[in-house]
Amino acid sequence: MLVLVAPGQGAQTPGFLTPWLELPGLSDRLAAWSEIVGLDLIAYGTTAGADEIRDTAVAQPLLVAAALASAEALGATPDVLAGHSVGELAAAALAGVLTPEQALTLVRERGQAMAKAAAITETGMTAVLGGVEAEVLAAIDRHGLTPANINGAGQIVAGGTLEQLAAFKDDAPARARLIPLSVAGAFHTAHMAPAVEHLRAAAATIVPADPRVKLLSNADGQVVTAGAELLQRLIGQVSNPVRWDSCMATMADLGVTRMIELLPGGTLTGLAKRGLKGVETVALKTPDDLDAARELIK
Repeated sequence: MLVLVAPGQGAQTPGFLTPWLELPGLSDRLAAWSEIVGLDLIAYGTTAGADEIRDTAVAQPLLVAAALASAEALGATPDVLAGHSVGELAAAALAGVLTPEQALTLVRERGQAMAKAAAITETGMTAVLGGVEAEVLAAIDRHGLTPANINGAGQIVAGGTLEQLAAFKDDAPARARLIPLSVAGAFHTAHMAPAVEHLRAAAATIVPADPRVKLLSNADGQVVTAGAELLQRLIGQVSNPVRWDSCMATMADLGVTRMIELLPGGTLTGLAKRGLKGVETVALKTPDDLDAARELIK
């Protein structure tokens, strides 16, 4: 059983789109999508620096467009689809719930709204690697933080104010390593509530279709069969934790044996190697990886 997964914010690196522009039609596709999101996706994916593509309003459309473009180049029909955080919009489009144009319109609004919400209060995120999960979650709660990403494989990301994160650092859970993340704010926490309302208004006229394949939700890892429910989950996801651990648990229950991570791949296949033992993985980083991905599909 094959799952295609789309990565979330933070997976982007300077110039990651450059080799992909050599594929026939891909440059034209990105140019058309640039008109939808109001950004020069080709420039941001090829010549822009790390700080430029770290901007939430840029990173999110860039990542969704990259995932969709690489999926088109791959041409695979998966059994299961899932996306991490903003990657869920790409997964929804690939499952047929949204058109690519609808997904890109929503991600434009999502990125801009989350950037504005992040500017209201000085917030941030810290990755916690290792430790005993119950103790890590207890420490996060003790400091008023939110476990914004529970990624499995011993990785949890805490989000909250900079003061809360500083106190958390001084009271780190035993046997855990804390890594401050270079992000604009505390995504997937209550600090993103203003962005939820904006996204709900932006999605008001969209009539989603039901998924064509099994589509997993970040909210609880469950298979969502109704497009209308999935759209509401996508909206609420902005201020609620990402349960990638639950997504991987469902993949295991469904009998997933192969995983291909769409561009820019590496993060989710890395988690799968630790959390989904025995599952074969390929991460799409350059077009050279397409051959290995197609072999995996066979």
